[in-house]
This record gives sequence, C-alpha cells and structure tokens, in this order.
Amino acid sequence: MGKSVEGKVVLITGAARGIGAETARVLARRGARLSLVGMEPDRLRALADELNATGRGGHVWFEADVTDQEAVDAAVAGTVDALGGIDVVMANAGIANNGTVRINPADALVRTIDVNLNGVIRTVSAALPHVIERRGYVLVVASLASFTILPGMAAYCSSKAGAEAFANVLRLEVAHLGVKVGSAHPSWIDTDLVRDTEDDLPTFRQARKELPGPLGSTTSVEACAVAFADGIARRKRRVYVPRSLAVFQALRTVVISPLGDLPIRLRGRKMVPQMEDEVRALGRSFGRATVAHGGDERAVAAKAAARRDRTPA
Repeated sequence: MGKSVEGKVVLITGAARGIGAETARVLARRGARLSLVGMEPDRLRALADELNATGRGGHVWFEADVTDQEAVDAAVAGTVDALGGIDVVMANAGIANNGTVRINPADALVRTIDVNLNGVIRTVSAALPHVIERRGYVLVVASLASFTILPGMAAYCSSKAGAEAFANVLRLEVAHLGVKVGSAHPSWIDTDLVRDTEDDLPTFRQARKELPGPLGSTTSVEACAVAFADGIARRKRRVYVPRSLAVFQALRTVVISPLGDLPIRLRGRKMVPQMEDEVRALGRSFGRATVAHGGDERAVAAKAAARRDRTPA
C-alpha cells in the first residue's frame, strides 16, 4: 500500500460519529473509498452522502451491530459486492459503561466487552479473507486504557487490553501472508463518548483533570483522525494519539504496579463512593449518545435500578 490510500477500500466500524466518522472524512479526501458500518442508519446515510458529494463517490454504508455476526458478515459481503474488495479494515466501534463493577449491572459490563473486544474479533474475522487477498492492513482501535487503569473503567480497560492483545497475536499469524496489523491507542478524544461521560460523572471529570501530561489532556477528533489516516497509509504497528503516550506504554509495568496504584488508591477513597452516588442518581449505565443494546437502553437501566435497590448506599 505504500504511503497512499488512493483507490483503497477501507471498511470502518463505528463510523456513524466520532473518530470513525472523522477518519472516514480524512481518508475520503485522500482518495480512499469508504464502507461505513454502524448502528445509526440516518447518520451513516448522511455521512455517505456527504462524502459522495465531494465528486469522487464510491462510498457505501451498512447498518450492523458488531456483536451480531450475521449482520457483520452481511456488511462485509455488501462492501465486497459494491466496491470489489477490502484493502483495510478499521475495527473502531466502541462504547463505555458508567461506574464501578459494584453498582453496574453485569449486562452493562458484558455489553462493553462484547462491543469493544468481541466486536473487533467478529469484524476482523469477517473481513480478513478479503484483506489477505489484497495483502492489506488491519487497524484495531484499542486505547490508552489498554495499558492504564482508573476506577470506574474495569470493563472498558479490560476490553481495550484484550483488543491490543488480539492485534498483537494476529500480527504474527498473518505476517507471512503480506498483511500488516496495527493497534491504535488514543487518549481522551473530544467525542460524544468522552463528553457524555464527563457530563454524567463530575467526579470522573475532576479525576481526569488531575492526571499528569497526556494522560489527562484532550485531543481534537480532527487531529486524531489525521493520525489514524496516517497510520493506515503507513501500515503502522502502533498509532498513539498523542504520540507521547508511547512512553507510558513502555512504562506500563510501572503504571500498573503497587507504586502506580498508590496515588489512585488514596484519591479513590473519596472519589469512588462519590462516583457511585452519581451513577445511582443518573439511573443509566451508558452515555446519551451510546447505542447500548440495539438502541434499547431501557433494559440496562431496569437492571441497574434493580441492582441499586439491593445495594446499600
């Protein structure tokens, strides 16, 4: 693929908004043809129309929940039928539940892992034969959370660490086939997901502000999309946003050591109970923009309410 995406077919999950949508815009400007996959058909349709209106055309969209293998397979097959193949798959769909393990319903925790890890596996598995055919590239969107931890992020951190590990093993399995595999590790990006979490949980917002350097800084979605597009063009092994996060990954054994735990544990004595109170008052397990259960947040909210009734304040 060299350093150009001109004429390449790129399938992106979680393409309706945020990092996925903005990366699609950057790649389209560089001449790629996009397959936009997600759970919000109105947004996907509007984005495809926007990209096609630039004059190059050749962009398509498919509604699919990445936890539904049949839907993912259909989106991949539709992409191949419409665009002739797949050069790049960017497994980007992701969600984050609110709050701790103690007060979250198990369904919310499992849903986070199902989308962020199993959704990656389902997407990559479905697209891989076509990517192999073109000796293409796979970009698994992991996170800063792959190698750092914060209270309230147990399921999210678990899912992103798993996504990174999946990419690392896949890289070895397909290297002899001419396929490259990368993992992306963005920090806090100015997206609906991050804004919703901070709006819902003031304690979390304050805790993040106290993190040092890039661990607490926010990057624009536009800058993140450019970094992702550059990573795809260069078939990079790692994409860090911002780049300085590479240092923290190199020091991950210190970050998750007893020494690294100490300041968070001291702060957590007050922060964790406050956060749990905020989640109880919120009455839902996901942000407003999250399509949590095929659009049915009520099922999760009902189970969260039942759990709160059984949990002492």
